[in-house]
Amino acid sequence: MSLLAWIGSWPGAVLLQNSGTAYLFVNAAHILGIGLILGAILPLDLRLLGLFRQAPLAVLGPFLSRTAATGVALAILTGLWLFTVEPSRYLGNAAFLAKLALLALALGSVLLQHRNRHYRAALAGAPLHGSVRLLATVSGLAWLSALVAGRWIGFL
Repeated sequence: MSLLAWIGSWPGAVLLQNSGTAYLFVNAAHILGIGLILGAILPLDLRLLGLFRQAPLAVLGPFLSRTAATGVALAILTGLWLFTVEPSRYLGNAAFLAKLALLALALGSVLLQHRNRHYRAALAGAPLHGSVRLLATVSGLAWLSALVAGRWIGFL
């Protein structure tokens, strides 16, 4: 049995394949995760771009980062589960592959931002450095593009 056939036949995949209700709830949880990500990341990225300056970055940054991380964990877990329903079909879908690449870019930008000394300095009240702004731009565009690619999957 191939790896993809095994993935498509594990009990969690079979549950989703045979139960519209189970699929609905896992898909809804995936959408909730996406909502948490975008609902936290986009305002944070906009703040890092210099908008909403009245909102204290020292308060918003950690809270929105934790909220987004919760969304990422939920979206990854449910996304992997949804993938198991038809793994071969998804791996042959250009939009799915684009979504994965965009997610890697988005997550990479978040990782770089959190390792950026200028980001940590901005949280402590320093002016926003160009590298912080650049990574916020990449992050926002990558997350939005991943959202569009994810919606595109069903149309290919």
